[in-house]
Parts: sequence; C-alpha cells; structure tokens
Amino acid sequence: MMANSDRKLCNRMRLWEFPDQYVIEPSDGSEAQLLSISLENGSINLLDELPQANLVCVPQVWTIFGIVGILKLIKGMDWVILIFNNGTRMHWILHGFPIFKIISLKVFPCNESVKSAPDEQRKIENEFFWLFKYGRVDSKPLFSYDANITLSVQQLHDLGDDTKLLPLWRQADRRFLWNNYMLEALLDKKVDPYILPVMQGSFQCFQTAIGNYSIGVTLIARRCNQRNGTRMWRRGSDCDGFVANFIETEQIIQMNGYTATFVQVRGSITLLWAQNVDLRYSPKFEILKLENLVVERHFLDLRKKYGKIFIANLVNKHGGDGSLCEKYASAVQDVANDGVRYLHFDFHKICGSTDYRWLSILYHQVEAFLHINRFFLLNEKGEKVQQQLGVVSANCIDCLNRTNVTQSMIAHKMLELQLRRIGVFSARETLIWANHGDDISIQYTGTPALKGDYVRYGVRTSGGIANDGWNSLMRYYFNNFCDGTRQDAVDLLQVHVNVACFLMQTIRFVVSLIKLAFIFALISLRKVRHDRSNLLFSIMWASLSIFTASLMMKNGRNFCNRPRLHQPSHHS
Repeated sequence: MMANSDRKLCNRMRLWEFPDQYVIEPSDGSEAQLLSISLENGSINLLDELPQANLVCVPQVWTIFGIVGILKLIKGMDWVILIFNNGTRMHWILHGFPIFKIISLKVFPCNESVKSAPDEQRKIENEFFWLFKYGRVDSKPLFSYDANITLSVQQLHDLGDDTKLLPLWRQADRRFLWNNYMLEALLDKKVDPYILPVMQGSFQCFQTAIGNYSIGVTLIARRCNQRNGTRMWRRGSDCDGFVANFIETEQIIQMNGYTATFVQVRGSITLLWAQNVDLRYSPKFEILKLENLVVERHFLDLRKKYGKIFIANLVNKHGGDGSLCEKYASAVQDVANDGVRYLHFDFHKICGSTDYRWLSILYHQVEAFLHINRFFLLNEKGEKVQQQLGVVSANCIDCLNRTNVTQSMIAHKMLELQLRRIGVFSARETLIWANHGDDISIQYTGTPALKGDYVRYGVRTSGGIANDGWNSLMRYYFNNFCDGTRQDAVDLLQVHVNVACFLMQTIRFVVSLIKLAFIFALISLRKVRHDRSNLLFSIMWASLSIFTASLMMKNGRNFCNRPRLHQPSHHS
C-alpha cells in the first residue's frame, strides 16, 4: 500500500550540525519543510530555510536516509537515531515497492547539558551508548518508504479510503513498530514526511518461472514490540495478555495475477511464568501467579484481530514442561468456545527427535479448521474472492524449533489448497521457511533455529543433528553469560530504563578466572614430560578451575549475566 503522494516520506536528506541545533533538509526533491532539533533542550521545530552558517564554525554535513526516532532516556540525555546507509535492497514486495534492511545507524546526542554533566551521568551515557550498539546487532530492522509492511495483505485490502490517504505511520499496526517508542517525540509535531515506520522481523522471498507464468513466494515475520526481549529473560505473559516472542507470519503467493496469503501466529504460553537462569542447562519453570484473566485478555485480543483461533500447544506433557502444560490447558478451557479451540500435541513424545512424519496426526486434527477458515485470495482484477477467517496459534516452550517445524508443515498444506486455484508450486519454498525460522530464532536466542534440516530437506540429517547440538550449547552460553546484556539493549530501545538498577557485574571476572586457570593447567600439563613437578602445578590449576566452576554452579543466580536496566514485576 503506497503512501499518499502529498505525505510521501523523505528518502534522502542532509543533516546540518550547527552549534545550537541539528537541521535536517530533504535532498530527494521533496517539498517538505526543514526539521530542526534543538541541542539545548531537544525541542523540535519546522523551518522554511537553513539558518545562516557561522563563518568561524562551519556546520558539518551528513547524508542520511531516515530518522528512526528520538530516544529519551533520563533527564538531559536525548539521542537522535538516524539511518546512515539505506541498507541492502531485498526484493520487491506485493505492489512493486522495495524493502530495506537497516545496516548502519548513528546516534547524535541532542542535549548540550550532557557535556557539563557529572562524571557518573557521563559514565551512564557511555554504558547506554555501548548497549545501543550491542542491541542493534540481532535486530535486523526492516522498512519501506512506500509500502506498509506492518499490515497483512488482507488488512491492507480492507483499509477504508480515508485511512489509505493517511501517512504510513498512521496506517501501521503499532504492535509491530520496532521504533514505536522512539517515534513518540515526533508524532505530535506534524512532521509526517520524516516519520519512518520500522519493523523487526524477517523477510524472505524468491521468484521462479512455471510455464509461461512467474510465481513469487514471500514470507514475512512481524515481531510484536510488547514484552520484547531475549529467550530466558522474557517468558510467558504480562497481566495485559501480551506474550513474549509473539510473531505474526504471513505467506504470500503471487501468480497469474492472483494473490493468495495465509497468516499464522505464535507466542509464549499465556501464563505468568518464568525460568530463573542459574547456570543449569534447563532451569526450573516457575509459575508466578495463576490469573485466568490474563488468558482471557490475550485470546480476546487475538479474536478481535484474527477471527477464530486454533491453539496448537506442542509442549511435553511430562517432565519439566508438564506442570506448565497442565496449568495452561486448564486456563484455556475456561475461555474455549466456538471461536477458540485448544489442542495439545506432545511433539517430542509423538515425533521423537527425527520421525516428523507423525506430524500428519496433528494436521488431521487441524485440517477441518483450515478448510473452514480458509485463506485470503485476490483475483486478477484485485477483487477479494475470499478472506481468511481464523488463524492457528502454535506454541512450544520457546516458540521456535517445534513451532517452526509445525508452522512450515501447515503452510505447505495450505499452499496445496491455494495452488489448486492459481498454479503449480516450486520446492524452493522450504528454504525460505528455514531462513525465516533462523531469523526469528537469532533475534530471540542468538542462534539459528533447531530442527532446521527437517524444514529444509524434509528429513533429519546427521549434519543437522550436529548443528543442533552446537546451537544448544551456544544457547546455554548466551542464556547464562550474554543475554542479560542483550535484554538491557532491548529495554534501552523500548525506553525501559531504571538507572538505580544499572550496576556493574562481576561475572566477566569470574569466567576469566576459570579460563585462565584452565589454560595454565594445560600449559603445565604439556611440560610434564620435561619436568614431572609440572604435574603438581597442572593439578593445582585444574583444581582451582573446577573449584571456581563448582562455586559458580552452586550460586548460579549470582554469577549469571542478568539484566540491569529494567526489572519487570510479576504484574507487568
């Protein structure tokens, strides 16, 4: 959906850095007024022309490609976030408009008082700046100057004529705006040509020729900005019904003038629960509080947005997941009706680690729902033939590996139904589902998705199993030693900042001590053949390493890398 030409976004600008203000001037032929941001207090104004430059202090000029927003942290600490390179053009989406991935951002402080601030505040700003750079590594934000990528094709088609005339940011689904909080300072200033909607998620597509026709397959993931964060530090739901790792996935097929789309969603188990990271490979699940109102709010919201809901719960019925599964099933039964159906499918028990043909059991149980609630279809004239009336909401513990395998299977089955109407299918679609799962998993855990070989090839392979083992080890490392900092980076971008909690940790020193002792043990061991006394030193260093590691394991919670910026209560 293209933005109204009178409200078209500026796609190339010059940033003039004056002593008292930043001035942003369109350089793409746009007739928009110039945007001024004061360095004294961060206030925003529109100008008709550039201020006169001081001959003594010539302003520095930068070329920029968009304004992500203004990050307001603590008093006297505001940053302007700008796109310095418009990224890599991906592929064409829907109506021929390009999608971009942000690969370069730059921060400009917009409050001069920071320069005269106390050392403690400047130290905090430096930490925040490091967190910002750290946090954007896995974000992979996407944007378009012309297309609204936060809405599905069905939602775009159903927009009213008045809504279609609005700027892109006013049309956008605010749940999927990655820069939602950073835009707040701009929204009331009538600066629509500068307000760029940015979305976190994934974009995969390919085109191929079949006979005399070309077919395009696009897969879009839209990540919700509510309860956003990393795997172990954002679990379950908050009291408003927003769940961690909520993703809307849309599969779009275009062929012979037809457009067919199919939407699925995923999200963490809708209970108030957590896992306290304590260096164990699988920390215990803790149900913080049972509130059926949370489940009711969540599915009421999904009903309003998507229609009927089919819940596919893929967690284990026994073991560590068992209690969580039982409580969730009980809570869902209170809201289950004709509009909300619930199915438990013990993925690991039925399919094991490699035999995924048994997913056919799951499909047979969801097949009727899919046929009744259909998919969205536009004919050659752009007219709506049918619409999707409901979605499958799949979940496992992380909503990554089992969920991605299940969603890709359902998508393949729906694709067969779609192509009975509009053409033939190419097997390359499996690749984009695998890449799609990897993108979502990297954002949440730091590693690609497990079971990706099955999604790519339809079978489990020895190489895929080995990769899963390595990625599982890396997840353990990230969960315990990295994700606290990654969570801080996410909270910083969402403006969840509590300076009182922002204290340095000793974990790096302890881990370094273990590594150092282990290295000395190896060095001493190599010298044993020349001098037997080195065996004693090797045993001593190894003992120190083992003792320190065991001390860490016994006091795991104290040694893990934990978030510092924001400690959400059980009610948030």
